[in-house]
Amino acid sequence: MAPDATHALAVREKVQKFLQAACSGDVELFKKLAKQLDDGKGLAGTVADVKDANKRGALIFAAREGKTELCKYLVEELKVDVNEKDEEGETPVLHAARHGHTATVHYLIEQGADPATPSASGATALHHAAGNGHIEVVKLLLSKGVNVDFQSDAGTPLMWAAGLGHEDVVEVLLEHGANLHAQTDDDNCPLISAVAANSLPCVELLVKAGANVNVKAGDATPLLIAAHNGSTEIINCLLQAGADPNAEDEDGNKPIQLAATSGSRAAVEALLAVTPRIQSVPEWSVDGVIEFMQSEYRREQEREEAGRKANKSREASIPKKDLPEVTPEAKKKAAEAKARGDESFKRNDIATAIDAYTQRFEEAATAFYEGVHLDPESKELVTAFREAVEAGRKFHGTDKNSLSSSKS
Repeated sequence: MAPDATHALAVREKVQKFLQAACSGDVELFKKLAKQLDDGKGLAGTVADVKDANKRGALIFAAREGKTELCKYLVEELKVDVNEKDEEGETPVLHAARHGHTATVHYLIEQGADPATPSASGATALHHAAGNGHIEVVKLLLSKGVNVDFQSDAGTPLMWAAGLGHEDVVEVLLEHGANLHAQTDDDNCPLISAVAANSLPCVELLVKAGANVNVKAGDATPLLIAAHNGSTEIINCLLQAGADPNAEDEDGNKPIQLAATSGSRAAVEALLAVTPRIQSVPEWSVDGVIEFMQSEYRREQEREEAGRKANKSREASIPKKDLPEVTPEAKKKAAEAKARGDESFKRNDIATAIDAYTQRFEEAATAFYEGVHLDPESKELVTAFREAVEAGRKFHGTDKNSLSSSKS
């Protein structure tokens, strides 16, 4: 191995141990490893500069693992920025909140961390705490005045909690005035999130609080979603609250038809009594509706399968381009790359594999091409190299067009 490569490998190993120490929270070990990386900037400068490929430094790793003592050392002694951001725009307090470390969240806020800072996707610490069901962190953040209705790309904290079935968090958010009727750009809302998650407790809380049971996300209503899922208890809850059993989805199906297609007899029974007869269904009974819709579903599946076979046949008739000859040298490189990749996958050491691929991602692109020729059935190889090329391009800041010649 060339001297430069050997040195780079040694530094990388030191960085990995350094960041692992941050995760462990061992302050003395962390100090020792930080000194080994110090190239003259001093401990504070070295610690501030050392980050992983996602721009996550020691404070983020310590906060993520709830290592409050190491956070204290970093913030108070080394003066690490308590509001530093990683590549996704996530701060240490957001990481701590996501993993439910209440004491760490409290400490970071006391030191000036802003819990309302959103990530690149617009999510705050409250979104992540709510979505992961960390009720104590949620209460702490709300006590600090974090906006209960802040909209991220995936909705409000209430949508996150409802969509993951955390009824205790839903209850607390409602008590703090969370907006029942907030919607995302695609019209998702807390009630639809709860129904989709098949969470009866969350649905009951939201309905009791006054959620609109006939709200729509596209052509889908809560009742249509519940029927599709065969969720009888949720169906009954929604019907009692005034849900419309005649609402139709984009294909013109009513809730009872979706319930029948899903094969839920109990759901069909619940809907039959409140749904006017559908003329296209020969026998208007529980068994009759189920039998008819199951038959319709099978016919639709057969039509789709016939279409797939027809497309496959047409594709097979299209002349394939002649592929360039693979040189012996390229074959050797591809074989070596494949061997390294296979070994990494066996160890489930994806990080090491990607780290190797992304260092020379243009070669990885070529190796991907050659590797597929050596082992065209290896889906793992194909997927790994594609991801490696994309990761490498992103990591090195290379324009997307730079690999076009190697892929053509």
